[in-house]
Amino acid sequence: MTRMANPYVPRRARIESIRDECGGPRPVRTFRLAWADEPTAPFDFLPGQCVELSVIGVGEIFLSIASAAEDGDRLELSVMRVGRVTSALHALEEGEIVGLRGPYGNGFPVAGWHGSNFVLIGGGIGQAPLRSLLHHVLAHRDDYGRIQVFHGARSPEAMIYRDELEAQAASTDLDVYLTIDWKMGDDGPLDEDAREGWPRVALDDPVTTEVAPGQFRFTGFVPQVVDAVSPSCGDTIAVTCGPPVMIGLAVQSLERLGFRPEQIYTTLERRMKCGIGLCGRCNLGPQFVCTDGPVFSQQQLLALPEAFA
Repeated sequence: MTRMANPYVPRRARIESIRDECGGPRPVRTFRLAWADEPTAPFDFLPGQCVELSVIGVGEIFLSIASAAEDGDRLELSVMRVGRVTSALHALEEGEIVGLRGPYGNGFPVAGWHGSNFVLIGGGIGQAPLRSLLHHVLAHRDDYGRIQVFHGARSPEAMIYRDELEAQAASTDLDVYLTIDWKMGDDGPLDEDAREGWPRVALDDPVTTEVAPGQFRFTGFVPQVVDAVSPSCGDTIAVTCGPPVMIGLAVQSLERLGFRPEQIYTTLERRMKCGIGLCGRCNLGPQFVCTDGPVFSQQQLLALPEAFA
């Protein structure tokens, strides 16, 4: 009788490099990993998939993959320090060993999106899975149409991948729109630029905002900048990932622009735990996020029982 491998036993991976993305009370670091026992073996995954990372003796966490398989034989994970395991991970140094299980989930259906335009809407650490998708699309640029990237953060200092996104904004391959949050007063957002060089969208009616050619920095919430730019829904796939409130408002903006539920996608990896459909933590009615997701279309989510949608 053949003994089955234990699916909960991780493989050893070595931290090859650590890059600080942003500081502050919720710092983000990007960890570049290689297999410890097979240093040249590639990582096989799709954009949108996740891995379970374990810090030895501390615990494990689910993380979206932030790189694309086309980036080489290394894996990148961007991690915000918010709890016990992430704090322990942030304390590790280059050369140390972590555990990896996965990849898990179905990823983005990129093969069926050939010829499509893209609108990618991210907020905070939610930009990580979108980065994986973006890198994949750019690596196969001739297979896809126009790319528009919207990314928001509380401040320029809290913006992950800022240098990379600003370099992309200067290219002709895609359009990038970066936004930082409004200054807040006692009665809500203040109608003024949050920082010099970050002009505000029209607070009361973002659609009326005049977006100058080459302008890619804004003061405003991400969905307001989507309203201001008003991307076309024709032959376009929209993917949004970030805080739940941002996702909800972004979906509303997309619906106003004519996007249909089958054109809008998001990821739900925060609900995942075991990764293999056994623990039940991530069930959405008859489905499991870890085996049926984490990528779902708005059409799929609207079909769920109300208690899970």
